[in-house]
Amino acid sequence: MKRKYKLIAIDMDGTLLQSDKTIHKDSVRDIQDAVDAGLSIVYCTGRALSEMQSYFAILPMVRYAVCYSGAIVYDCLEKKYLRRMEIEQKYIRKLTETAKKYKAMLHFMTVEESIVAASDITHMDDFHMSVYQDLFLKVAKRVDDMEEEGKRYDSIAKINIYFRSPEERSQGYEELKQLPLVIAFAEETGLEMTAADVTKAAGLKQLTEYLYIPISQTVGIGDADNDKDMLHTVGFSVAMGNADEELKEACDFVTADNDHNGVGKAIRHILSIEED
Repeated sequence: MKRKYKLIAIDMDGTLLQSDKTIHKDSVRDIQDAVDAGLSIVYCTGRALSEMQSYFAILPMVRYAVCYSGAIVYDCLEKKYLRRMEIEQKYIRKLTETAKKYKAMLHFMTVEESIVAASDITHMDDFHMSVYQDLFLKVAKRVDDMEEEGKRYDSIAKINIYFRSPEERSQGYEELKQLPLVIAFAEETGLEMTAADVTKAAGLKQLTEYLYIPISQTVGIGDADNDKDMLHTVGFSVAMGNADEELKEACDFVTADNDHNGVGKAIRHILSIEED
């Protein structure tokens, strides 16, 4: 059997990860089956490398990661960067000022570390981010002053701002949207910022060129606004059952939700599709 698709790009939060941020055991099995069938499985996520290490151990068969929303493309086996595009210092300063104005939670994602203010991590529910508190407590570097911390870097791969309400997020977005950055809405009250021309789709395209796989022979699986560009770019798009209706309608296939091995169901469907 000659399969039509050669690569599957999988988002993490809301897709591969269950609500409790674990990977369903059946998803591990189904991903291994896909790799055994000759497909490449790729993480395609907004997460930083420091936030992914525990999952690398669970899925050692997944070699490549499009992470930081596409700012970094990483070879997990050889531990090297295939793409690296970062936000310049002059924009770091503006993002920091906006977060400070709204008393929002600022999150720096460098290639080495995930960095937050120690004072914010203790009450992440104020920013509608309590589901990530355990992760931040485990992996984040905690600092006293994010403004001073930001001055230490010439560039940062990705910056998130978590506001206290969707209304304040909208206000913050209006103040930032003219910057030459890619800005995406994330979670309930978050904005994700990456350098100009950085998207999951752009990172995935670079990886497929590196692997000599036509983009038409790729599949994307996702659930949220920051997955749209990737899902519009791949040859076959899959929406999770927990995605909103607009995203589902725009995709080629709708799978089960992230708590019921939606990724595995999608993989089994993809493996059943033969080349024309």
